Amino acid sequence: MERTRAALAGGALQPIATEQSVVEDAGVPFVVRSVSSLERKRLEDRRLERTEDAAARNPLMPPEPPLTVGDLTPTHVGVLNKFPVVQHHLLIVAKSPLPQEAALDRDDFLAVARCLAEVDGLAFYNGGREAGASQPHRHLQLVPLPLDRGPWAVPVEAVFDSWAAAGNVSRLLRLPFRNAFSLLDGCDDEPRAAERLEELYAAQLAATGVVDEEAPRAANDEPVRPAPYNLLVTRRWMLMVPRSRERFGTISINALGFAGSLFVRDDEEMQDLREAGPMRVLRAVSVV
Repeated sequence: MERTRAALAGGALQPIATEQSVVEDAGVPFVVRSVSSLERKRLEDRRLERTEDAAARNPLMPPEPPLTVGDLTPTHVGVLNKFPVVQHHLLIVAKSPLPQEAALDRDDFLAVARCLAEVDGLAFYNGGREAGASQPHRHLQLVPLPLDRGPWAVPVEAVFDSWAAAGNVSRLLRLPFRNAFSLLDGCDDEPRAAERLEELYAAQLAATGVVDEEAPRAANDEPVRPAPYNLLVTRRWMLMVPRSRERFGTISINALGFAGSLFVRDDEEMQDLREAGPMRVLRAVSVV
């Protein structure tokens, strides 16, 4: 909270104003935020892509000091999102120069477990550009719950089949796209929680086909990189969705879309979203 107030006062933190609506579709009360000023962030992203300074192209390492919350674990640092749409939006950034497309590891999940032990929130990961990743440096993200004032802390929980899950990994049948779902046991021991998350993550990669376990390894024995996917983790469950593309028309979709939280830039995109229906939009950018 203190870091947020200081970053706001100094201008390092630049929140994006939104107008919020609820669009019901397929049983989910989707929270849709209209963020016309999101173009400011997109222009900044394009500027960074064009620069010849490699350090400037990676704003996450090193992160801006006014936005840096501090070390989460020996391998990850907490950084405030410079352009937050949701209050107290935290980036969980790897200190090493790891690629965003590579598979997550135990260190990533330990950082997630540490954050969720402190905050009842939603951790999420955009695995690749087609999954909504805007930076190539390894980072997960965390937003506090609830996402809205409705009956569900995460809107998509409305179709979670009464929390039924068979075995370690199951499929949520009311979601019209490929997915893998796991219930979590709420372990308080962070290293053990990280181990369990990594175990379920590997099972979900295989269950969704994001990683082909029978694919041949590269000549240097490096593991095959996963196909694009989104991952969502709360204290109670974990959900993975493989992706086919980043956008529906001009509407960009990242992991928060599969939580039931979508973003549009203007009235035209809002109209497109309403006409198509949010669930159809998610299906269109996913693997069916």
